[in-house]
Amino acid sequence: MIKRIFIFALFDVLFVFVAFLIAAFFKTGKELALFNHYLIPFLIFEGVWIGSSLIFGKYYPFKSKTNSDYILAIVKSNLFILFSITFVIFFASLSYSRLIIVITVIIATVFEGISSFLYVHNKVLNRSLEDLDRFEDIPRFHKALEENIPYDEINKDDSLAHLRQLIQGEVGVSGLHFINKHANLSDPKMMLLSTTTIFNIANQPLKEYKYIVNLKRINDVLRINKFFEEINFKLPIGGIYINQVETYMLRKQRILANYPPVINWIVYTVDYMVKRVMPKLWTTKKIYFFITKGRNRVISKAETLGRLYSCGFEVIDEEMINGAFYFVARKTSEPVFDSNPTYGPLIKLRRFGKGGKKIGVYKMRTMHPYSEYLQEYIYQRNSLQDGGKFADDFRITSLGKFMRKFWIDELPMFINVFKGEMKIVGVRPLSNQYFNLYSEELKQRRLKYKPGLIPPFYVDMPVTLDEIMASEMKYLEAYEKNPIWTDTRYFFMAIYNIAIKKARSN
Repeated sequence: MIKRIFIFALFDVLFVFVAFLIAAFFKTGKELALFNHYLIPFLIFEGVWIGSSLIFGKYYPFKSKTNSDYILAIVKSNLFILFSITFVIFFASLSYSRLIIVITVIIATVFEGISSFLYVHNKVLNRSLEDLDRFEDIPRFHKALEENIPYDEINKDDSLAHLRQLIQGEVGVSGLHFINKHANLSDPKMMLLSTTTIFNIANQPLKEYKYIVNLKRINDVLRINKFFEEINFKLPIGGIYINQVETYMLRKQRILANYPPVINWIVYTVDYMVKRVMPKLWTTKKIYFFITKGRNRVISKAETLGRLYSCGFEVIDEEMINGAFYFVARKTSEPVFDSNPTYGPLIKLRRFGKGGKKIGVYKMRTMHPYSEYLQEYIYQRNSLQDGGKFADDFRITSLGKFMRKFWIDELPMFINVFKGEMKIVGVRPLSNQYFNLYSEELKQRRLKYKPGLIPPFYVDMPVTLDEIMASEMKYLEAYEKNPIWTDTRYFFMAIYNIAIKKARSN
């Protein structure tokens, strides 16, 4: 392995030398500009380049599973180099040309990208051929079971042992135990996959399987919902789907643990910008997916589960195993084919309006994408805390907690006020899950009027759900008798509690 690292480092030094030579010539128009003017800066630059490359794993392409994994390592390392050198030049007031640095990084990155593509592509091809040889016994074993060949003729015990050995080789002993607990590995209607492509699911011979087990993490799937939908089509109601994902928090823990202090936070910051920010911005989204093909993406636990529920599954078991989040999902319905999930910064949530009409309430997104599908899941596992919100709600992002504390997330609701769907003071616009927790009498009273931006919660500051319902009932009874006076009084009382008594909603 040391020999291979040395060879990759040697080629990298050559790439940087040629790139720096071209950049120096472009800057000065002289062939020997590197040796006459920039030799010392080049040696410093080369040292920083090699050090950063070792830290970010650029000299370990034989450990990368896909081209995108290694190309991302190159991009992160070279961005770190660019920022580091620019920082040194700026704060040390050096006279070295920033243009040369930028051109060198760009050219060297292109050289590295081409060479890595050729190397990793060849490695992945060889690995795929090996995988075909390893898994060739599984179809024969299932075919024998379907044709009712006697177990002693097919040597069932050996086949099952071999099957378990293959699974253990992919996911480890703990992963095998988790899968074996929920899936009958000897069932002929058990689909075992190690794939990230939809084609490998759609191309299976049977229309319905009792179990579908995929050993590859969903972080490497390009179109996750389409992947889940295809699995849904292959299962009957009650069918079981087992898979794994590296969640956002597990990824963060892994990065911080794998690098020394300070450097680990720099690596994490670069990874966050590339893997979390780029896919969300419309200006960089297409570039990101063009480069990565969706591989090694960052996905939260909430988004994973939300996508499953939107695709017709319910989660019946979950476990953290070897740095991955394993889930067991049961098919309950057909997918909803949601074309407008809560993915952007501004979202529109379906809530009950006047007369029971569903309105789209505008808010800043404070939860992970697809969290709206997890209301029932959260309600079954979490109790309600003071104020009627779910306790320990993992769907809320760190930025979302800040926005909720200062009502930033609710400012877009003024759009609903201007559209005439809401008023300034009134009961909260509720989701279907929350609405069904209320008494029938309060439900009917709520639907008579428009929901409000400032709820009676900030006047009475109730704690339990019963107290919240009592507070809203008191407001509605007063509003029926004198609407203008009630809303005026509640408005100023709420402002007083918020400004003076520091009333807050979680």
